[in-house]
Amino acid sequence: MKKYYLLLTIAVSLIFIGGFFLVSIFTSNNQNQLKVKETAKSEQPIKKETKVLIGYVQDFRDPASIDYSKLTHIIFSFAHPEKDGSLIMNGEMAISNLRKLVQKANQEGTKVMLAVGGADHLKGGESYDYFKAAIVNPTSRKKLIDELIEIVNEENLNGIDIDFEHPRSKEDAQYLADFTKILGERLHLNDKELSIAVYSKIHSLTGTEVQSVVYDPSMFHHVDHVNIMAYDGQWDGGYNAANLSPYPFTENIVSYWSNLFDKQGISKEKLVLGVPFYAQPEDSTNKQVSYDAIINHDPANAERDRVNLNGTTYHYNGEKTIIKKTKLAIANGFGGMMLWELGHDAEGKRSLTSAIFDVQRTGKSE
Repeated sequence: MKKYYLLLTIAVSLIFIGGFFLVSIFTSNNQNQLKVKETAKSEQPIKKETKVLIGYVQDFRDPASIDYSKLTHIIFSFAHPEKDGSLIMNGEMAISNLRKLVQKANQEGTKVMLAVGGADHLKGGESYDYFKAAIVNPTSRKKLIDELIEIVNEENLNGIDIDFEHPRSKEDAQYLADFTKILGERLHLNDKELSIAVYSKIHSLTGTEVQSVVYDPSMFHHVDHVNIMAYDGQWDGGYNAANLSPYPFTENIVSYWSNLFDKQGISKEKLVLGVPFYAQPEDSTNKQVSYDAIINHDPANAERDRVNLNGTTYHYNGEKTIIKKTKLAIANGFGGMMLWELGHDAEGKRSLTSAIFDVQRTGKSE
């Protein structure tokens, strides 16, 4: 009997020791796997900004020339809707640049979205006629949405930006709202984002609401970002380049959209304030010039909002005005800033993108 109890004691001890050994191995393996996962996750760049900084990029820009480090989103512009709902882009050049941009942006943790629409169509004329025709008919609307979802998946994009310039009636607004709702639902199912570019809705001269552009506010519930094009005020009334995007104009725009979202019960974190990175000539027969060209002419122009180049006066937003607008957006609870267009920015310490980034990160310019 004593021998039996001795054998039983030895057996129980061996089972206990073996079990403890297995648990130790299992725990060690799990910890190692967790460390591997954490290491893999830490290798992916993470944007730490609390506000978005969204830059539109035209399809001909060299992706290697872009500083991705300060941007949370890049919106590649444009894919063009056909009247039957199909989608076209500016040849192999655009597709190639999009793919290069996605690859480089991923290395910096910057999201890439594709803008559909724009002011002008690839085939000439306004994009409005094509876009409206595509979203009016249920069949063409479904085709356009399907093609947008397809290109998002094929090109590893983070979402779509709607740039319908501009809905001109309640009927237009309803078609756009229906399109936005369905597209938003499809994108959000796969953790993709949807943004929409909107007209400022404010007249630069009178400060009153513009009635010729109509939106159905319900659609803003279905998007992640509302990119307000708070510029191009020079066309209000008689042509006046000084009304491109002065600070008081922007104050009125911010007030309008803040009040609208408050009334609709929509978070103002969705609102993104757009600023111009180009200059408007007083002589309308001349072309716009980039902020980069203005700085290359004289770095001191960063401190101004007006400059004379080759006998023509140009109006723009210098660094001080851009900083002031960024602080205005933050003070009103906006989700961030948007810029048109990234390729117009200056490099180095005079970069407006850097100025916005510094304000969003620290609350003051550096």
